[in-house]
Parts: sequence; structure tokens; C-alpha cells
Amino acid sequence: MTLDIGRVGVWSVELRTAAPGGIADAAAELDELGFGALWIPGLGGGDMVGDLERLLEATRGLTVSPAVSSIWRHPAKELAAGHARLSGAYGDRVLLGLGVSDPGTAAEHGHEYRPLHDMAAYLDELDAEPEPVAASRLILAAMGPKMIGLARRRAGGTHPFLVTPDYSATARELLGTGPLLAPYQAVALERDPAKARAAGRGFLAGFFGAPAYRKSLLAQGFTEADLADGGSDRLVDSVLAWGEVDAIGKRVAEHLQAGADHVALHVVGVDGLALPQWRELAGLVQSVG
Repeated sequence: MTLDIGRVGVWSVELRTAAPGGIADAAAELDELGFGALWIPGLGGGDMVGDLERLLEATRGLTVSPAVSSIWRHPAKELAAGHARLSGAYGDRVLLGLGVSDPGTAAEHGHEYRPLHDMAAYLDELDAEPEPVAASRLILAAMGPKMIGLARRRAGGTHPFLVTPDYSATARELLGTGPLLAPYQAVALERDPAKARAAGRGFLAGFFGAPAYRKSLLAQGFTEADLADGGSDRLVDSVLAWGEVDAIGKRVAEHLQAGADHVALHVVGVDGLALPQWRELAGLVQSVG
């Protein structure tokens, strides 16, 4: 059965990096606004369990998720114990996101990079812990068909990054009808095309050159020319939803109609916690629900 985390969530770097008091106040308001989940990035590691707990303490019912924790930077023992402690204190509200990072990160930790093997081995380690994490409380950063297959067999679903609604349709076909499909979606509440695309490129352009995302985008039908010079307008417009709230809602609806269960919205081009934008986007909680 698909996990129920609502149809719309908030993905935010600042919900992990801003001042603790500001994070707590923002999380509480996002809970009141009706968003189903809060997603925070893995960044370079750090105290992921503590950062999740800050969000749990400030909220009452929504789900929190690291999107995603690197299996190289967080030992299975650490995350299993942390998940057990948080679940005991706050209930079944943590969806543990896991990713295999990249060859460089694996090499830093003395490992050859074999993504599918590495993730399967990590899941085995989680299963062997005294308090293992249930498969239903795991979500993988799966992009290719083999990793999606592993998620289908051993996790609660997938959280893909930089994908289009067409990708969501393909992923749903591969996942089948049960697992959660919760894509990341960058958004800019900006009507001017040049300003919107500049905001998108400011955050996303660096990912276009990363090997895993480059491979994924090429598989989605983009070209080498699309990936050059910070990303073509065609590419940026495909992975960034911009304009009025209705335009953002149209993109969310396209993901949902293609088979996604939930869309994690990341406001780009804004300094600090994006509270004004989140308040505007809260209207989508009801309109696409």
C-alpha cells in the first residue's frame, strides 16, 4: 500500500541550515498550512538525525525525510538507531531517504563504486541491526531501472531528482502500483522567463554536469547541447516549474497524473527560508489533493 504523505510537500536546504529557531517556526507553519512532508537534503553528512528531530519537535503530524542520506556518510548502525529513537519519540513520521552518492564519495571511504551492489549491501546492514528500519519507511534516490527495481523489492518507493512528468510515468510503470513515487520539483514564483530561468540555473546548473544526473537527463531525452552552458532553456523549463501558482500547480498535476503520489516542491532563487512563497504554494495542498 502506498504511504500516505499527502500530495504536496516542501523540499528545502534552509530547513536544515538556517538558525534553529527559524527552522522550528517555519516547520510549524508549514504543518499548519497542510503540507504532507518536509524534505531536507543530505548535504555533506552531519547530524542528520538531530536535524530531523528539530523538524519533528516543531510539527504534529507531517512526515520528515532526508532527501537523501548518503550511504557512505551515514553508517547503517547510526541511521537504524536514530530512526528507532525518533520513531519511539514521535511516531511513524520519518521516511528515511538513502542514496549512493557518486564515485568520488565512495572512493573517499575506501570503496569501489558499484551503485546497485552498494545499496543492496547497505540495506542488508540495516536489516541486520537490532532495530531494523522497515522497508516501508525507506525511500531510495533511484533514477535508473535497476535501482528502481531494487526500490520496488526492498523499499517503500523512490525520490527522483531533476525529472519530468514523462519520467514519472516511466518510473511508475517500473515500480508498479504499490511503492511511493515522490519526485523533487524545483519551482520559481516568477513570471518573467529570464528571471525565472536565472533563478533555476543558480541552483540547478551544477547538477547538470554531475555524472549521475547527466546520465539521467540524457536518458530522459535531453541532448549534450541541452546540458551545456548552464542548461538550455528547454532543459531548464522541463525541470523547473515557474510562473504563478497556477502554473506550478499544472506541473504538479502533470506529475500526479503520470503516476506520482507526492511532489516535493523546492523554491529556488530566494535567500533564506521561503515563507512568503510557501504560503502562496499552500493553495496547491487542496487544489491537487
